[in-house]
Amino acid sequence: MNKQQSPKFKDYTKAYFSPSSELSPEKRNELILTYTPLIKYIASRLASRLPAQVPLDDLISCGIIGLIDAIDKFDMSKNVQFKTYAEFRIKGAMLDELRSLDWVPRSIRRKITDLELNYSVLERKLGRPATDEEMAQQLKMTLGNFHKLLDETKSVTFLDIELLRQRNTDNSLSDTLLEPFSGVETDPFSAINLAQIRDLVAKAIEELPEKERLTVSLYYFNELTMKEIGHVLGYTESRISQMHSKAMLRLRTKLKKALAS
Repeated sequence: MNKQQSPKFKDYTKAYFSPSSELSPEKRNELILTYTPLIKYIASRLASRLPAQVPLDDLISCGIIGLIDAIDKFDMSKNVQFKTYAEFRIKGAMLDELRSLDWVPRSIRRKITDLELNYSVLERKLGRPATDEEMAQQLKMTLGNFHKLLDETKSVTFLDIELLRQRNTDNSLSDTLLEPFSGVETDPFSAINLAQIRDLVAKAIEELPEKERLTVSLYYFNELTMKEIGHVLGYTESRISQMHSKAMLRLRTKLKKALAS
């Protein structure tokens, strides 16, 4: 199945920026208006992966702040297109806002932590990915209740790995871990080598059970909805959502362990 095509946004580096002069206020405002559709696109794409209570308008407002930040800090001598740099700054401003909102309730955070711990303990014992039945037994609950627990934690994404951000770099590591699935480039001005982190992400995905690996691939790379993935794999939308939750829990556990060592 082919990846869905993203809308094309032109780069206006040469049209607006010059190594020898600053942007005039008129050109600056014009540039903001020119890239407003890009802000809306990034905000909509991010919002589609988040709970409904996250306001789209708030993401767009933060994206505008990120764009202004990109305009102020852009450096032509780095030989990077402004569009690429603007995408990073826009996305970063939105992620900063989401972190400040703390949109995952504490009760869900506790359940996520408990699930991660039990996945880690059981899979270390088994030497392979645990099945749903084995996890239900580990948690001393019925299979049905385990699936309900997965539904409750379906808001889990890479965006939530806050402790890793502080331990490893001054950049948003949560953003870094999200980027392989988002199509937005990492900061081209950063001096930090992120290749190792990307290798960890790729390796962790490869080690997922087949159905979960396919779900991650179709959702993040092919940009299919949970419902569309269900049609492809022959499962209900709810079951696909559970597979996604399990994949995120396994990936979080592996990446935390690898980056803490």
